[in-house]
Amino acid sequence: MLSPGFPADMPFFTRALARQGAEVIGVGDQPQSELAGEVAEALAAYLHLPELWNEDRTIDETAGWLEQRGLHVDRVECLWEPGVVLAAKLRARLGLPGLSVEQAVAFRDKETMKQVLDRAGIRTPHHYRAATRVEVWSAAERVGYPLVVKPIDGAGSADTHTAAGPDELDRVLSAVQHVAQVSVEEYIDGEEYTYDTVCADGRVLFENVCWYRPKPLVTRLNPWISQTAICLADLGTEEISVGVDLGRRVLNALGFETGFTHMEWFRNAAGEAVFGEIGARSPGGRLPHGMNFTADIDVFDAWAEAVCHRRLSQDTAKRYNAALIFKRAEGEGDRISRVDGLEPLLARYGPFLPVIDLVPVGQPRRDWRQVVTGDGWLVARHPDLATTIHIADRIAAEVRMVAE
Repeated sequence: MLSPGFPADMPFFTRALARQGAEVIGVGDQPQSELAGEVAEALAAYLHLPELWNEDRTIDETAGWLEQRGLHVDRVECLWEPGVVLAAKLRARLGLPGLSVEQAVAFRDKETMKQVLDRAGIRTPHHYRAATRVEVWSAAERVGYPLVVKPIDGAGSADTHTAAGPDELDRVLSAVQHVAQVSVEEYIDGEEYTYDTVCADGRVLFENVCWYRPKPLVTRLNPWISQTAICLADLGTEEISVGVDLGRRVLNALGFETGFTHMEWFRNAAGEAVFGEIGARSPGGRLPHGMNFTADIDVFDAWAEAVCHRRLSQDTAKRYNAALIFKRAEGEGDRISRVDGLEPLLARYGPFLPVIDLVPVGQPRRDWRQVVTGDGWLVARHPDLATTIHIADRIAAEVRMVAE
């Protein structure tokens, strides 16, 4: 398991592998002494490599370390975006099954990804690769405005910008000058969703659709907004089923077999499902926890069972919608001074709020630009979607975290 203790959800996946009977060998850049307790307990062995993302060195050192200790490995797994290609290269070195280097690149490189899907007849945003300012301007002429500029191998909405015209594009170019290559893409105006799966041998064992309210890019550019993400109970509605069908076609085109996937897609005003991007990994932003609350399951164990045994034995029937609401502190202070508006909502909706995890009063606020969860998160769940939305919207609007 590459990077078994970071980011935040990795300890749950590492522990789940051990629960499924796997002997888990961790390779990461965290010192062993800094691993969380559940990670340390789940690992049979650990190799600390401070330069984990130096791919050639990591592959050589890991292969040599395994050989010296006579350790046989059956699979290599990594659920963090930066390590997807590294894991594939390590599989190739060790002669192991799983996502190949070619497949991993198609999941990681946004231009390669969309070219594969274009050939499969899947609707993607119009897109071009660009490595220089001249290439960006040329791509913009072909794509038209508004457009999106994003890193070729980025994750989430980091370093992703929109431009409504040439003046805005000029400012965007200054903001992304540290990015080696970008994708210049058509801006899709519509609702944004995810399509997430746990698969085994090409079979979808579990699937989830999450509705972003508003789009993550909008939230990233407006720090006052409380991002809401709703894991939906009903995937069979006309609005959502088009995305499920799109997602399954994407997985087939990319040849994905076993593990977790996280895809983003758009539904435009005409009801058309348009592909956004996909990763061969679990989603961030606490979305796996939202999935758990839709069906009272453990999706971490579900992934581990799929990886180890090619099955999923849990009852994954969805009974609830689960909305995750992320809060960001207001004010100019460095520490949380108070939380307003929570108590009345607790009194009214307490049974429907299974998670309230906010930075405590007196503790330092977080940098919302670096942490998806901001200064804390809450979960609202209910069988009825309209009720779930109502509760989530009240939390987003009425709960205020103040830093003075």
